[in-house]
Amino acid sequence: LTQGMEVESDGRGQGKKIVRKPYVVNEMEYEASLPEKKSNTLSRDLIDYVRYMIQNHGENYKEMARDEKNYYQDTPKQIKRKINVYKNFYPEEYKDFVASLKQEKMDVQ
Repeated sequence: LTQGMEVESDGRGQGKKIVRKPYVVNEMEYEASLPEKKSNTLSRDLIDYVRYMIQNHGENYKEMARDEKNYYQDTPKQIKRKINVYKNFYPEEYKDFVASLKQEKMDVQ
């Protein structure tokens, strides 16, 4: 039962909904009809998490899932999904980040 609705019984166990506060129902219906807001940024935590995982494990999602920094206890699939979200949100930043990692590896050798 939503707030603002009360059920009155007629004694036979069949309740009839009587709306005592229609404005509450109207407001809820209005809010439900609004399109979902799409946020166009990702949390800093998520970005740091994804970058850490890529930096330490490349594309090995199973290893990522076993990493001690996997605070969320994500499965390999969930981690892959988060990385894909990051790729889609910040394609340029992602490319630069991966390129910088490849450069670091070359410098080490």
